[in-house]
Amino acid sequence: MWLALALVAALILAPVFHALFRPPVLRDRAASDRALFEAQLAEIDAQFAEGRLDEAAHKAARVEVQRRLLAAPAPAPAAAPRRPSRLLLATLALVPVLGVGLYIWRGFPEMPSATLDLRREAEARDEELITLLRTRLQNADPNTEVGRQGFILLGNAERNRGRWAEAAAAWERALGARFDVGLAGDLAEVEIERGETDSARRWIERGLAVDPANPRLRFLSGLAEARAGRTEIARTTWRALLNDAPRDAPWREIVEQRLRALP
Repeated sequence: MWLALALVAALILAPVFHALFRPPVLRDRAASDRALFEAQLAEIDAQFAEGRLDEAAHKAARVEVQRRLLAAPAPAPAAAPRRPSRLLLATLALVPVLGVGLYIWRGFPEMPSATLDLRREAEARDEELITLLRTRLQNADPNTEVGRQGFILLGNAERNRGRWAEAAAAWERALGARFDVGLAGDLAEVEIERGETDSARRWIERGLAVDPANPRLRFLSGLAEARAGRTEIARTTWRALLNDAPRDAPWREIVEQRLRALP
C-alpha cells in the first residue's frame, strides 16, 4: 500500500518537476521578428513556385521582407535561466511526506473492510428503522408539517431500497397535503421506473401547470412517452426542450443521447 501511495505522489508531482527543470525556451522580440520574416520569405518563394507571382513581383517582395529583416532590432543578451529555489524544492518534497504523515496520524490505514456479516447487520438495522417509521406514520396526519415530512422521508427510504410502489404511495400522501413541483418530479420518476407511465404523466402535467419551463419535468414527459411506446411524441418533446435550452445546459448531452437512442 505504501509503495502505491509513493507512486501516486510521484505521478502527481512529476509534471511540476518537469516544468521546473526543463530547459527554458528564451525568445526575445528580435527573435520573434526574425522568425516572422523568415516565414514570410518561405511563403513568397512558395507562391512563386506555384506561379502565383511573376519574377519581378517575387524579387520585389523578397527585397521588402529582407529590408524589414535588416531593420529588425539586434537580439538582446539572453538572460541566465532561473533555477528553482531550494525552498520551493523542499516544499514540493514535503507535500507527500506531510500527507502520508497526516494519514498515519489521523487515519486508519490498517482498518479492514467491512465483512459480509457486518454489512448484513447494518442493512437489518436500517430495515428496522424503516419499519418503525412506517408504523409511526400509520395514524399520522399528512396535513401537518411533521406528518408530511415523515411521508417524504419514508418515500426516500423506500426508493433507496428499490421498493417503487411503496415510495410512490408515501409521496402521494405528502403531495396530497401540499403540492410540490420537485416532489412531483421524484414521484414521476418512480412511476416511470415501475412502468406506470399514465400515472407519471398526470404528475408531470400537474407540475408543468405550475412551472411550464421546468426542464426536469419536460425531460420526464418525453421519457414517459418513450417508455409508453409513443416515440414520435417523445422526440418532439425532447427537441422542443433542446430548442429552449441554453447552449451550456449541463443536461443537454443527456437529452441528445436519449434522442439518438429513439428508434
